[in-house]
Amino acid sequence: MQLSTEAGQTQEPAVPAELSHREIMEVLFGLLAALFTAIISSTIVSNALPTIIADLDGSQTQYTWVVTASLLAMTVSTPVWGKLSDLVNKKVLVQISIVVFVIGSMLAGLSRNVPELISMRVVQGVAMGGLTANAQSIIGSIIPPRQRGRYSGYMGATMAVATVSGPLLGGLIVDTPGLGWRWTFFVCVPLALISLVVLQKFLRIATVRRKVNFDYFGAIFIAIAASLPLLWVTFAGDSFDWISWQSAAYLAGTLLAGALAVRVELRHPEPLVPLSVVRERTTALAIVGSVAVGIAMFGGSVFIGQYFQVAGGRTPTQAGLLTIPLMLGSLVGTIVSGQLITRFGKWKRFLVIGSVSLIIGCALLATIDHKTPEWHAMVFMAFLGIGMGMLLQNYVLAVQNTVDVTQVGAASATVAFFRSLGGAVGVSVLGAILASQVKSDVTEKLAALGVTSSGAGGSLLDVKNLPPQVAEIVREAYGDATGTIFLVAAIVSVLSLLAALLIREVPLRLTVHKKADVDADA
Repeated sequence: MQLSTEAGQTQEPAVPAELSHREIMEVLFGLLAALFTAIISSTIVSNALPTIIADLDGSQTQYTWVVTASLLAMTVSTPVWGKLSDLVNKKVLVQISIVVFVIGSMLAGLSRNVPELISMRVVQGVAMGGLTANAQSIIGSIIPPRQRGRYSGYMGATMAVATVSGPLLGGLIVDTPGLGWRWTFFVCVPLALISLVVLQKFLRIATVRRKVNFDYFGAIFIAIAASLPLLWVTFAGDSFDWISWQSAAYLAGTLLAGALAVRVELRHPEPLVPLSVVRERTTALAIVGSVAVGIAMFGGSVFIGQYFQVAGGRTPTQAGLLTIPLMLGSLVGTIVSGQLITRFGKWKRFLVIGSVSLIIGCALLATIDHKTPEWHAMVFMAFLGIGMGMLLQNYVLAVQNTVDVTQVGAASATVAFFRSLGGAVGVSVLGAILASQVKSDVTEKLAALGVTSSGAGGSLLDVKNLPPQVAEIVREAYGDATGTIFLVAAIVSVLSLLAALLIREVPLRLTVHKKADVDADA
């Protein structure tokens, strides 16, 4: 069957005939394997980072940027991949993403210094953007929204497990004799290759045949607007004052790039981020909520492992085990909400409940310091995990329900873009706050002992090799500063609750095509 276009040409149907549950699960297995690999690569280094930075003689700022670099690259590349998925073959795009990811992972594991590692994390991040955007786009292209809650639950569970089990796996690898931290990058390669084979065998998806008119300038301006604020937060207060001409230049550049991006997106026939979709109330509110979720999700998973290791003196493996409540909470939240949404077709209530749980979790974690019993932190993490699980995919589902399959790639990528941006901003800003407070506390207490920070001996993250008195001061400083960053995360999480309360619940469609559902109702 072929569809006529306005130009008198013909094109293939945008989607194949409705797939059976078995066919969907075969495709989903390959997608989730690739997605799991991408997400876990961003968190597997969390518990390994203190060891990595100590081994490569890095700083707290570099610690933050090993994570931020991949998140930022994923953020700025996600809308590009999303738009491409609406224009060219989705199967080819996801396979290209997997190949790029394998290359980046291998080179990251071979890094000889921190700058090399950060560069390869950028390569990984670009591939992660492709995997995230194309996986969501493919799911949106083959599954109707009403049934998508069930499968999105699987996807959300995969993302949640990867996010919080990565630190545990990374800790185990670092503590295993004969492996070492480099294997935290190598271990992702086999699963990525398996997903490549599975997708080649089972994924069959038709593509709209039309001329590609790509939004190059939009991609450039969006990348600049997303990158400059993170660079400013990294260098401000260290390389230059917060109130200075350099800060003004960063902010002016961000505003200029943002304004140019909006101008380009309004005029381009194939905008990278379709503003008609963004202006829609559901999408706009989902974007606000996704930014808040990104800050809490990535900020929490990155710094809680450091808290257990540096402040608590735990090994990477022990720190990973202590974060299990976060993983279990995420699993419960995403699977339960996904199943109930598919059964009853109601999704707004889960955004509200998830946002409340997110706020409670962050607020409770804001009370921790170096004296807090570990089991308290574990209970607090469970609330954080439940909130993450209920929000991660359901904001995407709400947006996908408002657009036709021809725009599902760009719409999904837009939400993923802002969630990743929230994660990058969260890690960068929370890391800067942590580094500033730790530096201030350590300098003050060392001065009381008559010791300068330069005379403390080595990287502050290499606690086990510091003099006993200095090591104790560093542990206390990191323990106390962790509570501060979760207080900031709790305040930001309130935005998710406001967005969830204001969002209008639209019944989930029973068809992939938006028009087909309208015709069926008529």
